[in-house]
Amino acid sequence: MIKKLLIANRGEIARRIGRTARRLGIEVVAVYSDADRDAPFVREADLALPLGPPAPKESYANVDAMVAALKKSGADGLHPGYGFLSESENLVAACLDAGVTFVGPSVHAMRAMGSKIESKIAMIEAGVPVVPGPVHALEHEDDAVKAAEAIGWPVMLKASAGGGGIGMARCKNEKQLRAAFEDAKKKGEQFFGSPRVFIEKLIERPHHVEVQVLGDRHGNVVHLFERECSVQRRNQKVLEETPSPLLDADTRARICDAAVKAARAVRYDNAGTVEFVVDEARSFYFLEMNTRLQVEHPITEAVLGIDLVEHQLRVAAGEVLSLPPLQPRGHAIELRVCAEDPDKRFFPQPGTLGEVVWPSGEGIRVDAGVETGSVVPPCYDSLLAKVIAHGATREEAIGRLRAALDRTSIGGLKSNLEMHKRILDDAEFRAGHTTTSFLEERLGLKS
Repeated sequence: MIKKLLIANRGEIARRIGRTARRLGIEVVAVYSDADRDAPFVREADLALPLGPPAPKESYANVDAMVAALKKSGADGLHPGYGFLSESENLVAACLDAGVTFVGPSVHAMRAMGSKIESKIAMIEAGVPVVPGPVHALEHEDDAVKAAEAIGWPVMLKASAGGGGIGMARCKNEKQLRAAFEDAKKKGEQFFGSPRVFIEKLIERPHHVEVQVLGDRHGNVVHLFERECSVQRRNQKVLEETPSPLLDADTRARICDAAVKAARAVRYDNAGTVEFVVDEARSFYFLEMNTRLQVEHPITEAVLGIDLVEHQLRVAAGEVLSLPPLQPRGHAIELRVCAEDPDKRFFPQPGTLGEVVWPSGEGIRVDAGVETGSVVPPCYDSLLAKVIAHGATREEAIGRLRAALDRTSIGGLKSNLEMHKRILDDAEFRAGHTTTSFLEERLGLKS
């Protein structure tokens, strides 16, 4: 087992990984930018090392700075969390060169799933359903238009190396596709280092369902059931739950089997998430695989009674995957509390927090990165905390979460708390009827 773990991240995920590491007797090393020197995750670590200026490219997303801190720390393991360098092949290679255990998948698996085009080809070969569309990059607008006409409008334009909704555009006609084409290429280059783009048939009013998988270095892969992630804004998840209200038993079995098949196709060997788009008829299609721990992993932990980070650490250390009998219990929902201004289209709200009160109670878990007086920097994601509720039924989980929000207060900055209350109060949400257009159709919140 790893003895000293460097957590190559910040905020709530750095604290969450640190809790499991300390429980296992592992020394925790934090790294921080100048903007985070007084953050809770830094204070809680056994050792904290500076990375550099606040800008991600000079700190948390800088491989050279991270490797320098790693060598200075004497850590024998590195957990990347999510975002930043969590899917960086260069960081994995640097860890291997330094003799440090990277808590994540192999370079091979990461590379195989890192490109949406190459991963789609691999899924076709593995027999996993994919969204209709050409499986090659499109160099010119004219090529994109011809491909769109072949599969039929509307289409989704995507950056091949993209994620988080960046470099994506819904195109209902040729004019929209031509207008979005160069922008998608530029964003792909700017954010992910690749200008390659492709198109797929747009599945209208879809559900976004993902399956958690876990593999080891001995060829074992299991699924940990699904998560419904359809409540989104700007193609980014706002609220997640498990089990999915949409899936029946047969579809659940088939989609989970497809996720395992996808992971085995690339010899996947840690925690990862296979994402699918599901239409109203419950036909599902592979979207992508996130080769890391997901923001929403706590709801899987809640219904299965496991610690995913602990299993990540164990399989990274070479242990054979060992899990208790996997039978989900009850229902869990997570919502993301962010410092955002609802009056300015939920634009991020940096600044200093006033009094912060997080809820507690039966079935309630809070993974928070901030506390009273914390500074929310302008250069990172505006996530403050994740509030998770677990109940025997979906109705009980909703009730517990809604009551928990009434016990939550965030001073000093605006937040999306009221939006979450509106979601939980909505009749269609309570009935389990959510698609990726839910926020716009039901709450009038346009992307």
